Amino acid sequence: MKVVIFGASGMIGQGVLRACLLDPAVTRVLVVVRNSLDISHPKLREVIHQDFTDLSAISEQLAGYDACFYCLGMSSSGRSEAEYTRITYDGTLAAARAVSASNPGLTFTYVSGEGTDSSERGRTMWGRVKGRTENALLAMPMDAYMFRPAYIHPRHGAVSRTPIYRVLYGLTSWLYPLLHRLAPRHTTTTEHIGRAMLAVTRPGASEQRILYSPEINRLGSESETTATKTG
Repeated sequence: MKVVIFGASGMIGQGVLRACLLDPAVTRVLVVVRNSLDISHPKLREVIHQDFTDLSAISEQLAGYDACFYCLGMSSSGRSEAEYTRITYDGTLAAARAVSASNPGLTFTYVSGEGTDSSERGRTMWGRVKGRTENALLAMPMDAYMFRPAYIHPRHGAVSRTPIYRVLYGLTSWLYPLLHRLAPRHTTTTEHIGRAMLAVTRPGASEQRILYSPEINRLGSESETTATKTG
């Protein structure tokens, strides 16, 4: 399997990239980034690109892939709805159109979040925009999955690029085992998200198109068990 990752430098993307590089079924990983990750791996290729709302210049390099994992995102704090829409909606749809046009049968997985508003009419700006983005992806002629995690615990050195989140995770990471016991339906890890993204590329892995933390954890755990047995 050959996969494309958008947002591999972010916390979630780091977890997804790690899962892809470790999975023997994945033979090639293309990351589309603004700046080099400075990672060397025989499976890994990089494409440096700045405008994620226009991928026409790199469209030929996006051909020949089986799955696209879209982990690129930004905080809505301090941003107008128009600015947030340009990055969240326009950027995501540009990627989906580019990879699906070049790869019939591709699986596209998008990370939004718990609280995403499918009605597109809610009071929370980011929820409306994410809901609009999800709805547009699900209407496209491709195999699409929406991941809606709540609290995400970083594993294996994954680090958020948002300063306030880095501080939050640094202060609360030791509490995660307790938090997961108290609220298992609203917690997951970067490791489980990465493995679950790979899992949904397999036929029949999940009948759900919108996945919350419990389903993400189930798929991530099953993938871990399979990897252990095959290893």
